[in-house]
Amino acid sequence: MSVLGHLNTRASQAVLSDIEKGSIEKSIATLKSRLTAYFGTNITAHFQFGSSTRGTILPRAMDAHSDIDYMVVFKEGGYTPQTYLDRLRKFVEKYYSTSEISQSNPTIVLNLNHIRFELVPALARAGKAGQYQIPKGPSQWQDTNPNDFNSKLTSKNNSEKSLLKPTIRLAKYWNAKAGFVYDSYGFEKWIVDLSFWGCSNQTDYLFKVFESLNLPDQQGHPQKVQRAKDIIKQVRAHEQNGMPGSAETEVK
Repeated sequence: MSVLGHLNTRASQAVLSDIEKGSIEKSIATLKSRLTAYFGTNITAHFQFGSSTRGTILPRAMDAHSDIDYMVVFKEGGYTPQTYLDRLRKFVEKYYSTSEISQSNPTIVLNLNHIRFELVPALARAGKAGQYQIPKGPSQWQDTNPNDFNSKLTSKNNSEKSLLKPTIRLAKYWNAKAGFVYDSYGFEKWIVDLSFWGCSNQTDYLFKVFESLNLPDQQGHPQKVQRAKDIIKQVRAHEQNGMPGSAETEVK
């Protein structure tokens, strides 16, 4: 194999298996049914969003924190985010009493055996289709349009020979193994804004990401990023010296 062959293989492994997809789809169908039964007309919509709808979610074997973002839009406004978070918590405690439940602003986290759900309460913005308010902590709201970034990512992926999404998944895998140097969503957005001019294959795209990273300020994290950069330098050196086997070993 080669560096490119290895990265292509890892990229193909960084997608949900059919079994995992089926299990998640079944859990989402159950969640939908229970939300409708519990809240009735008190909610106007509820839907999946985030990395699972963008095709950049990782299998749980690659990221133990891999989750499904799920928005629940409440009909009645005028309360603090914590009020709606409490309502969602009561809902999950009723139907998922044996599962791990916690609050991690701005979400209620429901941890099942095979997947983790992050339930996000929301209010629709009047007169602004597709725009919502979601919690920014327990007492403040922030605006969001969950579909905007999806469209941007899809467009960029299409223009980059469909190599952008697998690049993001590989970079997120490194990020998870490195202890989440970067916020996952912010990391995706940053990668999408990069220029990949001159890149032609999976190796080029992934190495472009790491070579473009600035060293973060968090304790311990600069060393992790620098190590990734140093590995890439060594891989390039091995390849230039006609040592593809050593290059592959290094990138592994």
